[in-house]
Amino acid sequence: MTWTSKDLLAVLDDCCESFTFPALDNGYVYPAATRLALYRSPEDWAMVIEVFGFSPRSGIPDTHIYTFASRLLRQKKAKDFATQKAYDTYLENNPHNESAFIYPIEEGDWQDPENSELLAKGAHTVQVRDRLVPTPALLTYAAQGMALQDQPNIHVFELCRVLAASCRQSVLATADERSKCVPDELVQVMQLEEWLHPDVLRDERPSASATFNSLADILTGADVSSYKPSTLPNTHWRHWPEGGCL
Repeated sequence: MTWTSKDLLAVLDDCCESFTFPALDNGYVYPAATRLALYRSPEDWAMVIEVFGFSPRSGIPDTHIYTFASRLLRQKKAKDFATQKAYDTYLENNPHNESAFIYPIEEGDWQDPENSELLAKGAHTVQVRDRLVPTPALLTYAAQGMALQDQPNIHVFELCRVLAASCRQSVLATADERSKCVPDELVQVMQLEEWLHPDVLRDERPSASATFNSLADILTGADVSSYKPSTLPNTHWRHWPEGGCL
């Protein structure tokens, strides 16, 4: 298949309809950091969006890696599903997308044992990948423009947002983690730390976004230098106050 920008955007729009495209105001996830990467070859394309944040339902912070592509290196296998039919249905319903999670912050006694949504009183460090990171002082939250919701208690999502500023590369995916579902012959051609993201839950769609139209053009052959956003980005968590509020 020869992919056009219109074809690619239709894939992203379809994923919005099936709730497999990132909504940064997802009521179940407090967003903390995001990143987007583009990969392409003469025949194929892939877009990867990372969202680091905290869902109380998950228990610990995670980074959700969304991959959209003309072809995928599937990480989910038939053995991960109850039946072959269930796996076949999954593939039919998700022909160009797959999700994965990584957990850059290890479980530990840094979380309140009675309320996992709070930082434990007296906690001094958290394990972020292979290093111990001191828990931020109260003044650090203020320096990030964050008014603590329940001072002197510190919520886990508030910790995540400070770590996203101080340990960004550690809480987001590594190059290998980010490209797990991307065929090896595709080359990364762009990485964005911020962009104008559609408000999916208010029916905004990638196909109506100048940003995503430009990205689709690049994925289907346009020069990377053609990306010249004329609007301010909105991927910082401050722009999505409803994220995590359910």
